[in-house]
Amino acid sequence: MRLIFVRHGEPDYDNDCLTENGHIQAERTAVRLHDEPIKEIYSSPMGRARQTAGYTAKDHGLEIKILDHMQEIDWGTADPDKAPGVKYDGHPWTLAYEMMTDEPDIATGNEWSGHPYFSENICMSHYRLIAEKTDEFLKTYGIERKGKTYLCTKACDDTIALFAHGGSGACMISHIFNMPFPLVLSVFPYNVCSVSVIAFEGEEGRNLVPRFELFNDVGHIESIKPEKLKFGNSLHRGK
Repeated sequence: MRLIFVRHGEPDYDNDCLTENGHIQAERTAVRLHDEPIKEIYSSPMGRARQTAGYTAKDHGLEIKILDHMQEIDWGTADPDKAPGVKYDGHPWTLAYEMMTDEPDIATGNEWSGHPYFSENICMSHYRLIAEKTDEFLKTYGIERKGKTYLCTKACDDTIALFAHGGSGACMISHIFNMPFPLVLSVFPYNVCSVSVIAFEGEEGRNLVPRFELFNDVGHIESIKPEKLKFGNSLHRGK
């Protein structure tokens, strides 16, 4: 099974939709994916992701199926007095980078979730939900989580597409590949309307190791005239 993951186009966050540039990017992304044998299209329930998915769904003649758990993550704490270590002056990307540079042993190991930046952070409820629901989702395609590996329970060669966000996508990638979340946020930045492909190749009844077939492909939108294409800094941009 191949999972094509697409981050939404340039957003208007206040109105949860795409900008004019974002619509151009989404249209170009549909052209990029035209020859992919996509059987199902999934999207976050948020407007900017659904609008991005809409162009590819129309091109393939498919309905968009909503995955509620892939909505963008929240960041911070409901009670600053109980969680003074949780910072508000930035998004997960900036704070993960700070953690990587100041405390790399924690940021790249298995203890990251116990760090004050994360332990009382509301983002962890999103992370755990995305991890749980991702495993449930993959199981429907014959890919069953067994500890930190996956078992191929039935043969499946489907190609599916998922349109979501920088934060929720990073949670999914962190879980699938067993990589610390701060590490993913810091060293795997992916831009708006980028195309990444995760391949789940394995024989029925045997364990499999997911791998990136492609990551952060933006060639399909780089040819747009600069005055019509505005990129945010995906490392520090946040949602």
